[in-house]
Amino acid sequence: MKATRQAARRRRHRFTVATGTAVALITVGALVCLTLSLRSGHEADAGHSAGATVAGSRGTPTPARKAPAGSGSPTAARSPGGTASPAATADATGAPARPSAPATTRGTSSAASAAGRIRPGVGYRGVATTYDTGTGDGACSFGPTDDRMTAAMNHTDYETSKACGAYVLVRAAGGASVTVRITNECPLPCAPGQLDLSAAAFAELADPSAGRIPVTWKLLSPAGPGTLSVRYKTGSSRYWCALQVLGHRNPVARLELRTSSGGWRQLPRTEYNYFLAENGVGCGGTVRITDIYGERLTVGEAAVRPDTVQATRLQFARH
Repeated sequence: MKATRQAARRRRHRFTVATGTAVALITVGALVCLTLSLRSGHEADAGHSAGATVAGSRGTPTPARKAPAGSGSPTAARSPGGTASPAATADATGAPARPSAPATTRGTSSAASAAGRIRPGVGYRGVATTYDTGTGDGACSFGPTDDRMTAAMNHTDYETSKACGAYVLVRAAGGASVTVRITNECPLPCAPGQLDLSAAAFAELADPSAGRIPVTWKLLSPAGPGTLSVRYKTGSSRYWCALQVLGHRNPVARLELRTSSGGWRQLPRTEYNYFLAENGVGCGGTVRITDIYGERLTVGEAAVRPDTVQATRLQFARH
């Protein structure tokens, strides 16, 4: 009997040990599986994060390119009827400035481009017509000239004589081109974009019998001009004066006279291409001229000598 009870105890002990071992093995296996699962998930997450970082660095936006200095935002090109139409743009090339005379100084303005309707680097569409230029004089009051490669700018783009003296490259549909200088105004009904060319200039583009042809044109900053000059209008004095700039490479945007207090007085522009000082303040003193690119040229002590061209040794830089 005693032997039977001992045998039963031994069987229960083996069962307990076996059961405990099985439970332990199951527990260990579960822990191993859980660990492997967590590690796999962690590695997957780490791989995803690394991939996102690389993608982010490769996809970093590149800063937008800035438009070239001085291009500014383009004015809409005009068709013969005044409807806006696209036109190609062109870049400009700079060149060193000419030396100045002792009585003249040069300065560069940090101001933005002062261009009006006719803007650098912008192409315009319109029509070319032709007229009899006579002696070559016109609304710009430059006086007679032997230069026959000239044109009259339409009333809108003439912009109160702001176009006067501008050099313009005109191109016909067939590819022929000619460079002209603006010396006159083509009054209404000349449409925006229209150029009224001298007979010689028109003949460079088409047979004169055509009379009217579609063209594109753009502003130039040519190498040709020498130095610029200033001229007081007939009747000018220290009490009233009107002053003009001649021979400038780039269109003139502003003219100022130095006052007795040392400041600068900007003069209003007339349609006949003179800058007017009705009360005479600054007449006969230092003159400051600014082109549409913002460059300033200072001419020292331009005496009031009516209808006399006073040369300088200055010229605006090319663009």
